[in-house]
Amino acid sequence: MIAKPKKPSFKLYALVAASFLLPLVGFFVYATRNPAAFLFLAFALAVNIVLLVSFHRRLQKKQSVIVLQKEEYFEKANLLKGELEREAQTIESFRRKIVSYSQLKDLTEKLSLCLNLQETSTTLSLEVDKLFGDKDITVILYLFHSSTGELGISSSQKGQMQVSLKAKKGDLFDQWVVKTLNPLLVEDAKSDFRFDIEKIASEEDRPIRSLISAPMLVGDKTLGILRVDSALAQYFTTDDLRFLRTIADLTSVAIENAQLYQKVGEMAIRDGLTGLYLRRHMMERLNEEVSRELRRGRELCFLMIDLDRFKQYNDTFGHTAGDIVLRTVAGILTGHFSQPGDLVCRYGGEEFCVLLPDCSKARAVELADEVRTKVQEQEIVLRRQKTHITVSIGVASFPKDAKVKEELIYKADEALYKAKEGGRNKVVPA
Repeated sequence: MIAKPKKPSFKLYALVAASFLLPLVGFFVYATRNPAAFLFLAFALAVNIVLLVSFHRRLQKKQSVIVLQKEEYFEKANLLKGELEREAQTIESFRRKIVSYSQLKDLTEKLSLCLNLQETSTTLSLEVDKLFGDKDITVILYLFHSSTGELGISSSQKGQMQVSLKAKKGDLFDQWVVKTLNPLLVEDAKSDFRFDIEKIASEEDRPIRSLISAPMLVGDKTLGILRVDSALAQYFTTDDLRFLRTIADLTSVAIENAQLYQKVGEMAIRDGLTGLYLRRHMMERLNEEVSRELRRGRELCFLMIDLDRFKQYNDTFGHTAGDIVLRTVAGILTGHFSQPGDLVCRYGGEEFCVLLPDCSKARAVELADEVRTKVQEQEIVLRRQKTHITVSIGVASFPKDAKVKEELIYKADEALYKAKEGGRNKVVPA
């Protein structure tokens, strides 16, 4: 409330009047040289001095009051400024939350349209990358493999581009989340006492300084991990972790639905004996992968695998024993070729095939020889007799060895025939 201005006091009027009268009185005294006039002038000067001193003190007092009022007004202004800033921060926080909730709504709507697990995984990692909106982050979705129970990368994105990572089955950070089932915030990996940064550096092919990670849970079931990491320290905050956890909670149901849908669909395209995909499904996937690799300019490989002297096992031990052999080899193949995108099929009879997208021919030959050794070393008990079995493998590459899928299968089959002719238990590239 603004105070009304006060009227000038009597002392002020007297002081102003005296300032005009004293010169006149002084002139009069000087002209008349009257002693009484001298006394009156002295008295007038004394009164004027008293009035001046009184006015000066009053002026100082008013100035002090003004200074205090000024400080009070500045203090109130600062308080108001602080309140306005806090209100602005609150409004901005609400604005960000509204935007985030709107983005989450869009994400759930997009995921509801996806039924294929791979499509769901890719859509999720792409949208999370958009939500955090920075090209310097990497978004990784790990899911537990339905058949092996192992953790593996389902999708990985960096700046809206799919990337290939070295730690295919997760690192120490991911193992911590799986073990504790708690969300994880690492502000600076170099100073976080919970983790051995040197071991992590040896497992990774890229620098990781900070990350956020959240388990994907449906009831008591752990589906996987949703993780975002950066090469910069102090990149993520607790708000980022809460947001990621909300995303993981909302999208876990979509992942589970896609897995259930895939499981129902796979019942029609899987072999009842071995649980592997049937030849028909393999041909469909091969079509898709050939088209995809043509667009991306990458290599894919095809393995044709045949059990050596399988007829002898059937004739010696019976068809039931032959089924045991087929299931045993199928389990070894599935466990060995377990990366996202790998496809193991029963081609027919005792023949199997493996599709390896984004894999060089040299690497495919290495993998084929590793699995050949595993099969050879696997002990099988048939009618209380310990025995071993071997396989021959042909390897062909697209587009190095073939330009169309039919030619790719033919080249792999031709290489398999050479392995058989060369003495069996061999890997032969086309």
